[in-house]
Amino acid sequence: MNNRIYALTNRLANQIAAGEVVERPASVVKELLENALDAQAQSIDITLEAGGSQLIRIRDDGSGIIKEDLELALARHATSKIVDQEDLQGITTLGFRGEALASIASVSRLVLTSNATDSKSGWSVRSAGESMHSLLEPAAHRRGTSVEVRDLFFNTPARKKFLRTERTELQRIEDIIRKVSLSHSNVSMTLTHNGRVIRQFRAAETDLDEKRRIAMVFGQPFVDQALYFEETRLDMTLRGWISLPTYSRSQADQQYFFVNARTIRDKVASHAVRQGYSDVLYHGRHPAYAIFLEVDPARVDVNVHPTKHEVRFRDSRGVHDFIYRTINRVLASVRPDEVKGHIVDGQFGGGSAGEFAESLPSFNQRPINFGSASGFSSLSQTAGGPKSWMAMAVQDPGSNLGAEEDQVIPPLGFAVAQLHGVYIIAQNRAGLIVVDMHAAHERITYEQLKQSIEKEGLKIQPLLVPISVVMSDKEVQIVEQMNADLAGLGLQVEPASAESIVIRGVPALLGRSSAEQLLRDVVADMLEYGSSARMEENRDEVLSTMACHGSIRANRKLTLDEMNALLRDMEETERSGQCNHGRPTWFQLSLGELDSLFMRGR
Repeated sequence: MNNRIYALTNRLANQIAAGEVVERPASVVKELLENALDAQAQSIDITLEAGGSQLIRIRDDGSGIIKEDLELALARHATSKIVDQEDLQGITTLGFRGEALASIASVSRLVLTSNATDSKSGWSVRSAGESMHSLLEPAAHRRGTSVEVRDLFFNTPARKKFLRTERTELQRIEDIIRKVSLSHSNVSMTLTHNGRVIRQFRAAETDLDEKRRIAMVFGQPFVDQALYFEETRLDMTLRGWISLPTYSRSQADQQYFFVNARTIRDKVASHAVRQGYSDVLYHGRHPAYAIFLEVDPARVDVNVHPTKHEVRFRDSRGVHDFIYRTINRVLASVRPDEVKGHIVDGQFGGGSAGEFAESLPSFNQRPINFGSASGFSSLSQTAGGPKSWMAMAVQDPGSNLGAEEDQVIPPLGFAVAQLHGVYIIAQNRAGLIVVDMHAAHERITYEQLKQSIEKEGLKIQPLLVPISVVMSDKEVQIVEQMNADLAGLGLQVEPASAESIVIRGVPALLGRSSAEQLLRDVVADMLEYGSSARMEENRDEVLSTMACHGSIRANRKLTLDEMNALLRDMEETERSGQCNHGRPTWFQLSLGELDSLFMRGR
């Protein structure tokens, strides 16, 4: 074995760096698009051949590179984004490492052409030889930059063998472009593959244009079932589109999160969004969203990984809490008049409520010990006009709610009948409403129980015999730091030594039996995400069971007043579109859908 130390050649050093930065053609497109966006480009053209393995050409109308800097642009660790160490503390550009061009040039035949003036003449540079010596020559080019990458991995055949089919590599590139189209909606982009234009995103100038771009990425069904929101707290702003719980997917393939216009994969952010959807999303289903977080660059570290996909928040707990509470509040504000129908994997469930049910895995609900039905809070609101109106509707099946222009018709309409003691049939201006009365009342009862607990506070049960829990010194430290938060969750704990904790009180709802494991789970969450919702989850599970037992029983005959009271309560209750287990509580068939079932008007 030779133990001598040698200096690596420029090309070999760059190829090693390329192993981290350039995995496939999509990696090249990502790095070059980021350079174009950092140059303030307003229009970007992407040209590909053979899925990018033979040719990637990206041309932009950005600020361009002056002749004197062109050769340096292909050198390793050369960048215009940062100058000194302090710049790393608040990076505002997408790129900053100064590795991409040199790495790409080391595994391809790269030509960089640019013009930083208003003339039609620019300069091009290419690297050649083992030392990657730069060759500079004049070239015709308008203001902006073009980067041409040919024969990717031609000199590293082992890497080339790992490339997938042309179609797969193209799909990876399209995904990169979709992300950029969302984060930079003011930039127009055109994608051409093998001489054919396959994607074209026009710059969005209005809210309607931006919504059209969202539809191009997600599909129109998402736009029809999405909620737009914008929230600001201190120096953070969160905005974007999130799907209603009724629009769910079997895969997490339509989830985009951006921090300061940078696409990221962050466990803190994704966990916070999942928590925001708790109680309303069926088990195993995934929401769709495009969420944009704007935060002071000094509060987020993007220098974590060469691909820049990962970030580290200075205050991960504050970020997690902001995201979770915003998503939770937005979803809780949804009322029936805002829900257009149930959608699964991008398909409407309309005359398709059955398709929604069929798309879900089998659901075995725990046995229900039905008690007597509780009274409905809205009963007094339905004892007058609606009752007499519904009597008229039952006597005259041909009557149409839409014909009563002066009649105020609530979103879920008025009940007309009960089906098999399980479903309420109602009609509104749009058509037919079907409600699962037990599931709906379960949600109403559950939300009322939660409000009661939050209003009165968690009752703490002191332990006659405290529980001693052995933990690591790191876990003990986090317990000391978060002691006030744990107390607010109903856990009375205190450090006993450098490696042990004593539990002196637990939430009365949860009891002693699970106290130790609950504390361990909460501490693990706090170490991982900066916060924990374990206590709320366990509390809500107990409340959910109580609500399930306390809801109206199946096969109980309801009067029209009671049915209408339930509908009114649904309209006033947060998250009433789903039961506590995430299943839908109601769906609607429009008159048009009903007509089509009976082939009316054909």
